[in-house]
Amino acid sequence: MTTDLRVLRQTEWNVWYDNLIRAFGGVPESSEEREMFDALTDYDRSLGFWDGDQCVGTAGAFVFRLTVPGGASVPTAGVTMVSVAATHRRRGVLTAMMRRQLDDIRSWGEPLAALTASEPEIYGRFGYGIGTLQLNAEIDTARVKLSVPPGTDDVCLRYAAPADVLDACEAVYARVVPTRPGMLARQPGWERIGTLDPETERHGASPLQCVVAERDGEVVGYARYRVTPGWSPSGHDGTISLEDLEGVDVPVHGALWRFLFGLDLTTKVRTRGRPLDEGWQHMVSDIRRCNLRVKDSLHLRLVDVGAALEARTYQAPVDVVFEVEDAFCPWNEGRWRLTGDAKGAVCVRTEEAADLALSVRELGSAYLGGTSLTSLAGAGLVRELRQGALVEASVGFGSAVAPWLPHGF
Repeated sequence: MTTDLRVLRQTEWNVWYDNLIRAFGGVPESSEEREMFDALTDYDRSLGFWDGDQCVGTAGAFVFRLTVPGGASVPTAGVTMVSVAATHRRRGVLTAMMRRQLDDIRSWGEPLAALTASEPEIYGRFGYGIGTLQLNAEIDTARVKLSVPPGTDDVCLRYAAPADVLDACEAVYARVVPTRPGMLARQPGWERIGTLDPETERHGASPLQCVVAERDGEVVGYARYRVTPGWSPSGHDGTISLEDLEGVDVPVHGALWRFLFGLDLTTKVRTRGRPLDEGWQHMVSDIRRCNLRVKDSLHLRLVDVGAALEARTYQAPVDVVFEVEDAFCPWNEGRWRLTGDAKGAVCVRTEEAADLALSVRELGSAYLGGTSLTSLAGAGLVRELRQGALVEASVGFGSAVAPWLPHGF
């Protein structure tokens, strides 16, 4: 048989998507999920690897805009639906798709590529670094108390059907997007991800529930969650699974978290995929009983080093020359001089002596400000060639708030 790597044809989508589902275990998705991802798939940005008439590899790239330090919204390829059939492992299928995809992303003029990884070890060799982390927690609300900030009592909450308040919730989300690196400006169709509620995903929990927060008649926040009822010999033991929570300011967050802590017949709040620095951690009486766990989230790659470093701002002045290694995308290799501050930046090629040496993977990890170059240097991944350059660059690349990816793709 002959192999063929090509752009996906619309008539091939079902076969292509079935191969993806099989690669992830073969459990069928709900018709609601499948229909949504069919509608979101951009065929011109999706690749299929074919062995004769068999689809043995898949890869796609959504059109996204990613918030970077300074608040700019930067064109980003959302790499997704990557799979290789188990019958075709170690034959170069994945490498061929990654090669073609990054060449395409460069040609589209998108300086960043981002993904969430089912297996984190896979993508480092293609230049992706871990750009954001996420916080998971299981809070014992029977024993942990919450102290809310001033202004919380000015916020009113009401129940609403998730679909009925979708537009209002999306307006809140849009207000928050520029305030935190790593957030995605939602493109048309992506608003549905917050209200997907297939019964197969509930695992004994209630249908998706929603409360909206209002102040002076305006919706300023929301929480979406499920409740799993439970009873023990001691009484009620229900669990709240928080799916999504956003608010425009601190009192709104206080009101929403107080609501979750106080729901009748529950003793636990489980969260997943929350920001590392979320304020509720400083409202609780006992952080140990919140069972915190950190996990990798967004993996980020600089497709165009110069354009990417110019797209963000820097919280302290930087003037540093990077010696960049990038064997997979050799157009990035060499020396780049970055000069920038909180107002903007310029990054150009240079023949000047390098101050720091690193690979594009480390730049991806540090880009959103969640991982310091100093920390990477502590692992031997960044080398300081000019004394003082490491601290200067580390401070400049930092972010006042932790970068965070609000949802997967």
